Amino acid sequence: MSEQKDSYLTIAEPAEAIYKERSSKFLTYAYPVESEEEVKELLDALRKEYYDATHHCYAYRLGAHGEVFRANDDGEPSGTAGKPILGQLLSADLTNCLVVVVRYFGGTKLGVSGLIQAYKESTAEVIAVSKIVEKTVDRVVDIAFSYISMNGVMRIIKEMSPRIDEQVFDNLCTMRLCIRESEADQLIAKLLKVEGVTIETENGKRKTEN
Repeated sequence: MSEQKDSYLTIAEPAEAIYKERSSKFLTYAYPVESEEEVKELLDALRKEYYDATHHCYAYRLGAHGEVFRANDDGEPSGTAGKPILGQLLSADLTNCLVVVVRYFGGTKLGVSGLIQAYKESTAEVIAVSKIVEKTVDRVVDIAFSYISMNGVMRIIKEMSPRIDEQVFDNLCTMRLCIRESEADQLIAKLLKVEGVTIETENGKRKTEN
């Protein structure tokens, strides 16, 4: 069985592009997003800013593997706007990304094939000017241990280099670690060998055997 991919491509920052076709104007915006709430806020803001536009069509993909997605034609003929936008996100293998195309109708109908091409090109152009970055799928590992276990824990952290998001050193020490998904089980296995360490992940608690 092949190992599940633990990285994905997204955009680093918002980007925009303008595309024109037979006097229709397409203002295209791409945003990095991580939730449907963010999508809604960005859509609301664009609808407010471009309140006089003919259409606000969009598509987005969310999740490390693009498992959550949606395409919306916003009044354009079915399948002529949202689907081509989503298709470009899929072609570029982008996720955690929203693309909105704001259309001002110029008086000349483009027809079904013309619309599909216009929304496809608009999205391709904004992706072309976007800064694409690779991000890793990470797992959070919370650990608790007594002060006497400090050396053993820190040796493993130095060896495997997880990101330390939180740490409190007292009689009972706690740390929140974040590490790439493909390395998480190895980190946990090593920590479990240190006496007195309690580990909590999204899957529940594991405790070392004393």
